[in-house]
Amino acid sequence: MFGKMSKIGQKLIPVPTSVVVEINDCDIIVKGTKGSISFSLPRFLNIVQNDGKLSIVRKGESKKQKSAHGLWRSLVANAVYGVDKNWSKRLEVVGTGFNVKQQGKGIVLKLGLSHVVEFTSPEGVQIATEGNNSIIVSGINKQQVGEIAQQIKSIKKPDAYKGKGIRYEGEHIKLKPGKKAKKT
Repeated sequence: MFGKMSKIGQKLIPVPTSVVVEINDCDIIVKGTKGSISFSLPRFLNIVQNDGKLSIVRKGESKKQKSAHGLWRSLVANAVYGVDKNWSKRLEVVGTGFNVKQQGKGIVLKLGLSHVVEFTSPEGVQIATEGNNSIIVSGINKQQVGEIAQQIKSIKKPDAYKGKGIRYEGEHIKLKPGKKAKKT
């Protein structure tokens, strides 16, 4: 009928010594050196802490419970990592005359537009620059870091012909051939 279910939910989550996990029924608070994250597990999942490791156990075997099991395990693991080491995404600004500068809690981007673009970071996310063309977005919440990085990237997406714009570091852009390549 269907293939095997994922085994992600059954993996144990190692908890570093610098991280404290408080469990109160279905409410979880994860505290670390970088901050704290709290959330509530669904009623059909239990979280157990043994010997510096967390495990998430489901109460039933329904398809909904099985599918949510792996998701919530990943969310808890991401929270444990984030409060200890911070999540980060690196972006690079590519193009002649394109640059980025730090300004307070945000950044100022020159992207060949008729105006400069100012972007301020929301609470819980830090934006830093490295040189004139590198942006580092970091924070404890993986989802929030990814969303902010995508918002910055959407200011000027890489164009299809020259690749000028903002992209993730190491991202490969497939360029289209120009008019001269088509004529031959």
